[in-house]
Parts: sequence; structure tokens; C-alpha cells
Amino acid sequence: MPTRATSTPRSTAALIASCFLAVALGLAGVAAHAQDPEPGDPLERANRVSHRFGLFLDKAVLGPIARAYVRVTPSPVRTGVTNFIDNLTYPNVILNDFLQGKVEQGFKDSVRFVVNTTFGLVGFIDIASGMGLERHDEDFGQTLAVWGVGEVAYLDLPVFGPNSVRDVTNVPIAWQTSLIALADASGLAIPVAVVGLVNTRANASAMIEFRDRVALDSYVFTRESYRRRRNHLILDGEVPEGEDDFYSFAPSRRHEYLLSMVDARGRMGGSPSRFDPFTR
Repeated sequence: MPTRATSTPRSTAALIASCFLAVALGLAGVAAHAQDPEPGDPLERANRVSHRFGLFLDKAVLGPIARAYVRVTPSPVRTGVTNFIDNLTYPNVILNDFLQGKVEQGFKDSVRFVVNTTFGLVGFIDIASGMGLERHDEDFGQTLAVWGVGEVAYLDLPVFGPNSVRDVTNVPIAWQTSLIALADASGLAIPVAVVGLVNTRANASAMIEFRDRVALDSYVFTRESYRRRRNHLILDGEVPEGEDDFYSFAPSRRHEYLLSMVDARGRMGGSPSRFDPFTR
């Protein structure tokens, strides 16, 4: 007697990721028909529409939820959630370490993952950093760049934010290599994804409000900031001589610098005079 197939959270999320990638690649396909595009941004017109929708969605939904999350969640708990989400997706970092030929870093990141997963309560506590096993940020977009693949076209995607045709290929790969995807029908995929989204938005509050405060054109500011960050990651911080880069100082100090401008409600509180990352 035929049985009815049932879908698992893993297969459903994988399908969503594949559809997301297909839509992104489809947007790139209309680049040839764009009129008077900004050099290096052939999809600017479509991206600006998407950017405006993303700003509306953030103002109406994500921003208020993130601020409420910051108000009710103690800072140590938010740090633990950030560590947990990072650890869930860390196998993707390890995979791309090896794909980029960073063998020694790949083995160190493997040890880091094992230590934090076992002794760090599935990553809630970052024990590995205290052991000298620093966190790295590698993904398939960076791997393609190392292999010589260009950006192709910049993408501004609602909720996901700034991206590119090259870098968006990381979405399905990051999902398939995450611990949630590897867990067999755990049923936790969607709740964890929602918590991760809210936590990520909360962590980005300072940067978003900084952009909204100083940028004459939030779209251009977001695009160029994204490209500079990606360039920094691809080059492993080896920015060409003569170029200043906001990402040139340690991530922990950059994070502390941004947090110094945020008040208890998760809003920009004014001058960051309490901390200056540029004086060392």
C-alpha cells in the first residue's frame, strides 16, 4: 500500500534556501536590461526598491522586536545566544577553510568547534577563545572569490540585507552544513532560525542607527560598507597599502566601540567618547 511522504524541517528549509538562491540569481539575470546603472551595480534600480522595502520592514517589525529583545534579555544571555548560533554554523567555516587551502586554520577551527560543542554547552560558552583558538569568518562566497570569481552583481535583499550574486551561494551551503540541518527531523530549525534572526538584528542595532544618522544615502552607505567588509574578509585583513578600513582593528574592539554608543534600549545613545578603538 503506498505511503504518503512527509517533509522534514530539514528538507523544507533546504527547499526555501534553494528558492532563495534561485530568486537571487534570477535578479542577476535582468542586469543586462538595466538602464543607466551605477558602475559596478547593474541592479541598482531593483536593489533600491528592495532596500526601501527592507527599511520599511525593519522599522515596522524587526527593529521593534530587536529592541524589545534587548530590553528583556540580559547581555550575558545575548552573548550566549550569539555564541550558540555561531557554533551551529561553524562547520561551514571549517569546510571553507579547507576549500581555500587554509589547512592549518581548518584543523584549528575543527578543534575549536569540538571544544565549544562539548565543553561549551553546544557553543553557549566560548571556551575555545580562552584557549587561544580564535574564531574565523569564512564562507563559500569568500571561497569563490579566492578562486577568482567576481562579485557579478550587488544584491540588496529584504531581511537578509546586503549581498551579491557570488556571496548568496553561501546560503544553502551554510544551511546544509549547520548542526540544525544535520540533526535528523529535530523540529528546531524554524525556532532557531527566528531566534538567530532577532539576535543578529539586535547585534546590528548600533551599526544600523549609525548608518541612519550619518548617511546621506542609506543604500550607497550600505552597499559600500558591505563591499569593504567583504574585501577585508576575502583578503584576510590585508588591505592594500594606503587604504583605510574600519574593519582593520580587532572585531572584539569594533564590537565594543559600537556597543559604547548604544543605550539600554538598544538605541544609539550619543557620543562614543567612553571608548576609542583608534587610540591604542
